[in-house]
Amino acid sequence: MNARHILVVVKLISILMIIISFFMFIPSAIAVYNGEISEFYGFIIPILITLFLSVILLLMTRKNEIDFLPARSGFMLVTFSWIFASFLGAMPFYLSGAIPSFTNAFFETISGLTTTGASILVDIESLPRSLLFWRSLTHWLGGMGIVVFTVAILPLLVIGGLQLIKAEAPGPTVDKITPRITETAKILWFIYIGLTVAETLLLMAGGMSLFDSLTHTFGTLATGGFSPKNSSVGFYNSPYIDLVITTFMILAGINFVMHFRIITGKISDVWKDTEIKVYLTIFIISTALIAVFINGTYDNLWQNIRYAGFQAASILTTTGYATADFDQWPFAAKSILFALMFVGGCSGSTGGGIKVMRIVLLFKQGLNEMRYLIHPRGVFNLKLNGNTIKKDIMYSVSGFFFLYILVIIMVTLIVAASGAVENLSSSLTTALVTVGNIGPGFGRIGPSQNYAFFPDYLKWILSFAMLIGRLELYTVFVILTPRFWKR
Repeated sequence: MNARHILVVVKLISILMIIISFFMFIPSAIAVYNGEISEFYGFIIPILITLFLSVILLLMTRKNEIDFLPARSGFMLVTFSWIFASFLGAMPFYLSGAIPSFTNAFFETISGLTTTGASILVDIESLPRSLLFWRSLTHWLGGMGIVVFTVAILPLLVIGGLQLIKAEAPGPTVDKITPRITETAKILWFIYIGLTVAETLLLMAGGMSLFDSLTHTFGTLATGGFSPKNSSVGFYNSPYIDLVITTFMILAGINFVMHFRIITGKISDVWKDTEIKVYLTIFIISTALIAVFINGTYDNLWQNIRYAGFQAASILTTTGYATADFDQWPFAAKSILFALMFVGGCSGSTGGGIKVMRIVLLFKQGLNEMRYLIHPRGVFNLKLNGNTIKKDIMYSVSGFFFLYILVIIMVTLIVAASGAVENLSSSLTTALVTVGNIGPGFGRIGPSQNYAFFPDYLKWILSFAMLIGRLELYTVFVILTPRFWKR
């Protein structure tokens, strides 16, 4: 690793910390408005320290300018950005005394930034409003991506920006809307902000307060799942609110490039997209099956569909909101939700998981292999949306799938060995919902439970699992190899 590149990474991380510090002024203002003095100091102290240190680092590295940021530097920047952002974001929880354990404060923050939604809070509603807002805002910042936001506002990264988005973007490929990656990032953020405004207004029309509407919108569009209510969205018991959030969860699980194509009138391109068709098909079939399996749990068919659709969308998109304690549903319904935990949203969405695109490609590759067995001399190209898929993409997808399953197995074994949960299925669920950035699972981590009971060392391991899941494994694993640090 070139020392000059390391200094540039330090410089860019400093800029990123300044950006996050400015976002922290919003909840600090809420703390002042609500008379939350200790929470205000919990925000203002890390803000001032971060700004002071970041400015010093910027002055020290002001001469370190480069026209191109290599892939290795991009991986390093993205990984350490999320780690430092999580440490900074945890400070208000810890310094205010609201979460007296730094391990718990860090876990809650990285869960927010990685849009996992796994919480250690036993009584969410007892948290001061400023911290509740910051907790949800971490979702919103992490949803579209902290580094993508930086790329959008810093022309400095115009050349090397693609490497950063490749290192962070969820999916096997990265689509550019415009030739300039900074313009692409800006457009994606404008769409993200536009959807945020739209959902917030619709939720307010349903009777939610501005505060609740914003916090739930942050969790919806980031597919995160943090709610300011102990019983999540179920607190409102409103068919209208359920419908709005279900709709926006589905929208958040779609590739944001497709949103741009819809806005620009290229709707035919969207309907032809295989990934979206498979994604919506999975949602519809899952909803129908769950609605059948929970028959008798609710009063009528409409309620079955309402609760089934909401929960199917929540798990499929890895949001993690709940309107019911699905852990109490019949086994067949829970089996569908368990299967959805392996899927995730579309590539280029804010969702976690394996992604629909990879599943489609692996399925097509499996069919191709069977054709080769029947016709050994045949030539079968793997195509998606009429385009031939290059072998290097399939190698990447296959490698990702293997690593993903391997990480799931390793985390499952670690959780099982800790004795924190009662059986292997709960250990597997814990691994799935942390690596897949889903949040709630079954058993002791069900929708009405939390992660507070895990020992501290396991919380750090699960925090790492959330990070590697959000950054798509390769980004984090590559910097752990000795070859990465060689010149």
